Amino acid sequence: MRGVLIGALGGVVVLGITAAVVVPEAREWYDGRHEQTSSYATGKAAKADRDSVPRWLPDDAASVEYAMRTTGGERILKATLNGDQLPGSCEPLRGKKAPDPEISASWFPSDRAGEARGRCGSYYVAVEDHTLYAWQTNGDWMEENRRSPSAE
Repeated sequence: MRGVLIGALGGVVVLGITAAVVVPEAREWYDGRHEQTSSYATGKAAKADRDSVPRWLPDDAASVEYAMRTTGGERILKATLNGDQLPGSCEPLRGKKAPDPEISASWFPSDRAGEARGRCGSYYVAVEDHTLYAWQTNGDWMEENRRSPSAE
């Protein structure tokens, strides 16, 4: 009987160790498989390739990097602009604090929320040294889609 208990306890320990290693890796795989990343020479090329790229992105923006989650509205965007101004249709934040982006990429700095200067549609936007950083949270995407007329 004691041997059975020791064997059962050993099995539980092995399962616990396996779960501690496999579960985080499975989550990373699951989350990663629902993210898509693309690079484009210009804003015009990005908008032509993906309907989900925001229309406010200037056509002449260069070196566009774009990542999105396919299971929601999380998006991040990086592009080089001709100047340091927000795109024309954007509005200043006016004291509102931007949330952190909900997805990440090696080309998107993690500290952008504190640098946000405006909103372009449902995106928060920061501009620094001719580089535009923009992100959209799933909640803002859902709100934007609620307000938009549905296609019937």
